[in-house]
Formats: sequence, structure tokens, C-alpha cells
Amino acid sequence: MAISNSAQQFLNEQVRAYWEGRVCGTDADVTGGRPRLSREWFDAVERNRYRLEPFIHDFARFTDHRGETLLEIGVGAGTDHLQWARAGCICHGVDLTEEAIATTRARLACYGATSQLQRVDAEHLPYGNASFDLVYSWGVIHHAARPEAIIGEAFRVLRPGGLMLAMLYNRFSLVAFQLWVRHAMLRGRPWRSLEAVLWHHLESIGTKAYTAEETHRLFAAFGEVETACVLTPYDTRYLPRQVAALIPDNLGFFRTIRCRKPL
Repeated sequence: MAISNSAQQFLNEQVRAYWEGRVCGTDADVTGGRPRLSREWFDAVERNRYRLEPFIHDFARFTDHRGETLLEIGVGAGTDHLQWARAGCICHGVDLTEEAIATTRARLACYGATSQLQRVDAEHLPYGNASFDLVYSWGVIHHAARPEAIIGEAFRVLRPGGLMLAMLYNRFSLVAFQLWVRHAMLRGRPWRSLEAVLWHHLESIGTKAYTAEETHRLFAAFGEVETACVLTPYDTRYLPRQVAALIPDNLGFFRTIRCRKPL
């Protein structure tokens, strides 16, 4: 969905305003009345994240990267960022919102971990070329007005041979189809595309989701790109367990990406 430069700027401002009001994964039903930013509050956030998304550990392989210089794009509540710090990475993190940076900073302080954190728009990263061994971003880039700019910046700041690990939403997923039924078919507008429904009705305005072909184009500068879909509890929450067990992974909401910058 092509938009002008001024519209892109306005979209990013809307996205920032949305996430300033809610750090992902910290809703009251997760934290259960625990004092905000307390260790107990953070522990509840972490338990919930990895209960719903245990596959993050297998994908990120935090402990394989000890001693590497890491940049996380979109730190959110800092749950994964803490795992990178615990694994012995030299951590840097950016986010579009002040709230996420403050939350992540408080989380790291609770556990005696450190990172260089900055509130910046990742379409313009404040780092030199070839600054990092690893760039990580889980469920963030698809919210930006220009995801291709963020990926280009990630490529720039990675050293030759450096690794990028990311997750974007998968367009042809059960989550997307469920949203289409609710916001297109049941509203008498079956001509609405999945792209339009996701843009207007999934989290912040402008949210995007990608096919495998589109993903390969986005990350084309990296050369060889590994992408795979992951079936999530968000896809199967309305299905009987026996039916959910039959759903193939390629209908999963999450699309993982693993690629290296050429030497």
C-alpha cells in the first residue's frame, strides 16, 4: 500500500501514539494487579510471553551468541532483551516509544543487566556501518510505515557475515482470515482484501503481513533468506484441540526470517 512521505510520517506518529499507551504483553490480565515495573510484574510478563510463544527460544538461540554485539529493534517490554543480556551479549536496543525504553530499562535494572537503549525511529538508526554482529526484531518491523527502510538500516549496521533474526506477520494465516471474516464478510464487505483488513484492524494502524515471496524481496540484499511460518495460539484459540492439531504450519500467524549479510 503505497503512501506519500507526509502520510508515512503521519502513520509513524499514529503507530508511536498507539504503542506509547500499551507496551506489548503487559496488559492487566497478564500482570494481575502486581505493582507495575516490580520484579513480580516483570516475571508475570515473561511467563506469559514464553507460555504463548515458547518457540522464540528455539528460533533466537540466545545462548549461542555469547560475546556478540547485539542490536534489538523494538525492545517492547524488554523480555527478549533480558535473555540476550543473560546470554552474555553486548546489548543495544531501540524502540519507537519512550514507554518501551523506560520499561526495558527498569526490567534490566531489576535483574542487574545492562544495555545501551535509545528511543529512535529504526528507519534511521544512529549507528555506524558494520557496528553489530546480530540484529534481532520480533514482531515489530511490520508496524512501520517503511519496513524496507528498517531492513535496509539493519543491513547497513550489520558487519559482513552478521546475522539478522526477525519475525513478521504472515498474511495467509488463520489470524488474518479470522479478522477478514469479522471485518469484511460479516460486515457485508467481502471484497475487502486481507491487506486492507490487517492495515485497519490489527493492532496499530498500518500493520502489514507478508507472503514468502514478499519476504524474500524485502530481505533480498541479504542473499540467502530462510523463512518459515509458525502456528501460534492466536491462530487456534477458537478451534477444538483435535482440529487445531491438524492445521499446517504454513497457516501460522508468525513468519520467521533468518539471514546473513554477505561477506
